[in-house]
Amino acid sequence: MLAWVKRSRKAIISAVIAGGVVLLKVMADDAITPQEWVEVLLAVAAGGGITYVVPNEPKPAATRPSAG
Repeated sequence: MLAWVKRSRKAIISAVIAGGVVLLKVMADDAITPQEWVEVLLAVAAGGGITYVVPNEPKPAATRPSAG
């Protein structure tokens, strides 16, 4: 379980942030309609899903200093 969280932590964090931002926006009138819940869920799915699918940049190869 912990290995999955380590691989997915970037996607989990972006899903929480995307959902939180939309949730704050829809709570401006102190009531959340079903339409607004759909917006929050779509933001969570898009924020986490897109981030999970896009790969990280590969780490640069280790280079040794030249002897010169």
